[in-house]
Amino acid sequence: MKVQKIAAFSDGDVGGNPAGVAICEVFPEAANMQGIAAQVGFSETAFAVPSGPRWRVRYFSPESEVPFCGHATIALGAALALRHGDGVFALTLNNAEITVEGRRSGDRVAAALQSPPTRSRPAAPAVVDEALALFGYTQGDLDPRIPPAVAHGGADHLVLALRSRAALAAMKYDLDAGRRLMNREGWVTILLAHAETAQRFHTRNPFASGGVYEDPATGAATAAFAGYLRDIAWPHQARSTSCRVRTWACPPACAPRYRRSPAARSVSRVPRDSWSRDRKSSGGLTLPR
Repeated sequence: MKVQKIAAFSDGDVGGNPAGVAICEVFPEAANMQGIAAQVGFSETAFAVPSGPRWRVRYFSPESEVPFCGHATIALGAALALRHGDGVFALTLNNAEITVEGRRSGDRVAAALQSPPTRSRPAAPAVVDEALALFGYTQGDLDPRIPPAVAHGGADHLVLALRSRAALAAMKYDLDAGRRLMNREGWVTILLAHAETAQRFHTRNPFASGGVYEDPATGAATAAFAGYLRDIAWPHQARSTSCRVRTWACPPACAPRYRRSPAARSVSRVPRDSWSRDRKSSGGLTLPR
């Protein structure tokens, strides 16, 4: 099986969050997909098979299947555009139906996804205290304007907004303890955010549930966070400066969805240190010449 390696949210030939993409005629067994994702070693690998006019898609991290992954969907959109030409591709996920658009321009490919419907709920105080302790934070570190919440945009993410960018930059935690907490609560990631202004956020995304210390740029968590900001009537739509993406609210049928339109680049190998906690990226996908 050929697994393409594509970095979403890249800046030309550099940066981005790498994902594996495997386009198959039929799905391998789940255990095989899990093994392939572990071998690829990226935070997620997307597997897609044709299903009538749609594509059936599943996502695997190195340690578990996840219901939705934004950057792997961007990578899939790029791969589908390269294979089938420009277009909007309908995707059926485990728990939602979405679309991804892929467009090729010269040696670059851009992709835009529509997230699954978003929703949010307040996080239980006891669980918030447990999460704060995981990172060595206290209640005094939290920004009261954005209360702790569980935000959903295809998957659940705990949102903790911090008063200080320095506290965000100093984030550290025990991977095993984080894995136990996230798996117990059903969170795919914990999104840590700092509001520099009403329109600019710095975010980090511990991903212990998938066996990854930190996901450098996550579309799923960003979409969920955008939905949460809408729910609390935040004065402006979010823009995540950790991956420089814009979000637009699409007219909802029953719940808001969010559209994200970054792009990606093909990669032959991404070293482990590409998951650096300080990674920031944006821009388009560059193909090998």
